[in-house]
Amino acid sequence: MMVSFFDQFASPSFLGVPLIAVAIALPWVLFPTPPSRWMNNRLITIQTWFINRFTNQLMMPVNTGGHKWALLLASLMVFLITINMLGLLPYTFTPTTQLSLNMGLAVPLWLATVIIGMRNQPTVALGHLLPEGTPIPLIPVLIIIETISLFIRPLALGVRLTANLTAGHLLIQLIATAVFVLLPLMPTVAILTAAVLFLLTLLEVAVAMIQAYVFVLLLSLYLQENV
Repeated sequence: MMVSFFDQFASPSFLGVPLIAVAIALPWVLFPTPPSRWMNNRLITIQTWFINRFTNQLMMPVNTGGHKWALLLASLMVFLITINMLGLLPYTFTPTTQLSLNMGLAVPLWLATVIIGMRNQPTVALGHLLPEGTPIPLIPVLIIIETISLFIRPLALGVRLTANLTAGHLLIQLIATAVFVLLPLMPTVAILTAAVLFLLTLLEVAVAMIQAYVFVLLLSLYLQENV
């Protein structure tokens, strides 16, 4: 019986209990905690250096008022990278292939940036809906278009992350299935296909990291507009 390629995106369960909560909480257990000693080991030093560099790069264009989000955005970045990378291991589940989870992250954070903009500078926040110098006949149309684009932002955040990870996982499974089928029939072609699979796996590792960075970067840009 052929197994559907989309079965890998179904949330696993044990005794009827969905394990997506375990898949989300497990990455935090894997991070090393700083010791009580003055000197840290190499792993913690690299982790601290990466978080500091990412936070500085992310918060550089944002005003001082938006620096309160540094801890939240840095934690979100590390969280997304970890679960995306762990999802590439065999017999694992990638929670970020679920649109519900990604929308659950995107909508509240996007809504928070909009609320901050409407509370701190309502005139500037509403001014984004109408570009300066717009002809009078086009004003109603542009306001409608900009309003729609504003509400599409969280959908684009969630769908982008879901689509990229889902497409990569499907492509890896398709090529791996082709290698398995071709190995007894055409070993040379199977070896070449396995080489392509290895390169695709490296590409998927890069995609898992880049998509997490893009998700957080777009949130920081939305925050920059409203701070």
